[in-house]
Amino acid sequence: MLKDLPSAVTAQSLSPLLPLGVACASCPPTPALAVTTAARLAPHLLARAADTDQVGGFPTQEFAWLREAGLLTAALPTALGGMGLGEPTAALALLQVLYHVGRGNLAVGRLFEGHVNALLLIQRFGTPAQITRFAADARAGHVFGVWNTENPARGVRLEFLADGRYRLHGAKTFASGSGHITRPLLTGALPGNHGWQMLVLPADEQRPALDRSFWRPLGMRATASFIADFERLEIENDCLLGKPNDYYKQPWFGGGAVRFAAVQLGGAAAVLDETRRFLRSLGRTDDPYQRQRLGEMLTMHEAGQGWLRGAASRVPLPVQASDVPAPAAISAALAYANLMRTATEEICLRTLQLAERSVGARGLLQPEPFERLHRDLTHYLRQPAPDAILAEAGRFALDSDKPSFELWQPL
Repeated sequence: MLKDLPSAVTAQSLSPLLPLGVACASCPPTPALAVTTAARLAPHLLARAADTDQVGGFPTQEFAWLREAGLLTAALPTALGGMGLGEPTAALALLQVLYHVGRGNLAVGRLFEGHVNALLLIQRFGTPAQITRFAADARAGHVFGVWNTENPARGVRLEFLADGRYRLHGAKTFASGSGHITRPLLTGALPGNHGWQMLVLPADEQRPALDRSFWRPLGMRATASFIADFERLEIENDCLLGKPNDYYKQPWFGGGAVRFAAVQLGGAAAVLDETRRFLRSLGRTDDPYQRQRLGEMLTMHEAGQGWLRGAASRVPLPVQASDVPAPAAISAALAYANLMRTATEEICLRTLQLAERSVGARGLLQPEPFERLHRDLTHYLRQPAPDAILAEAGRFALDSDKPSFELWQPL
């Protein structure tokens, strides 16, 4: 696929390291171009991953590449300067873009997925004026994210002020990209138990206080996932996004798991490819047991590709908030997303185990990439409530009278 890029694209240059551009008359901004762009970018992300692997670091250069390649606006409609990755018909392309970015660097993939998620939520629940305004921010280079994990001691709440403004109180944990993301989307409790309200914080103007000591992770070091404290910051009414509790509407909330699963599958693909490279460099390709392990790893990789295709057709994430699927379709979409998330975890863990056996202790020494890949993927796989989401998928099957091959037909 990569060698078939139009010559006008390959002739462009983002930097001396990245021989890829997207601005050419013969290459309209399409979801397919976004996939090709991400695939070409992945090796360069991988080449720099060790340099960004610092606790509290942030992949600044990598996000500059994403911006220059048009990927930070790709989730926007083409009319707003994007590539249309947020359209329902581009669901597979969106997952493939996330897969390729994860294949390059899981920390970048985690941050990029949050950026995409925020833009999708804005398009889904924002007013036309907000969509236009935040699209302009994305084109200007602002990085978005979603900060939803409550600080156990001091959750975020909103205080209504007399002039129509709101004052924030409390903090979020795992605020990925802290100090670098300038348009975080977060949720806060409204006064009087009136639900949870989304808002987009202009963090370049209203700067949260950051507790960097919180972030001492096993992996994903470069995501800068600090505690962000918003105490006494103030926002305008037009920073509020959607109605109370919109953030938790289904299938968009639970179905979003397919996006981070796509990034994780990209990480597993990087482990597979690095294992192949390492064994070839040692001349160990004739070992029958190594071949057997690689065969199993490749089998799981292809199974992951099947889950990406299945999720694209079975987990509808419409842009418009008015396009709400029927209850049966919501249940089916959530069950499939839960299954994909579970299968992805199993694929990734087994891939890591086989890679360890293939490369041995020598392959796990720096500067080989396995040590970092292992830490990043292991850490990223620790998503909340893995047993509960699998049980929910099982409940969906038990509640249905359909044979298993019809559970997702029709949506």
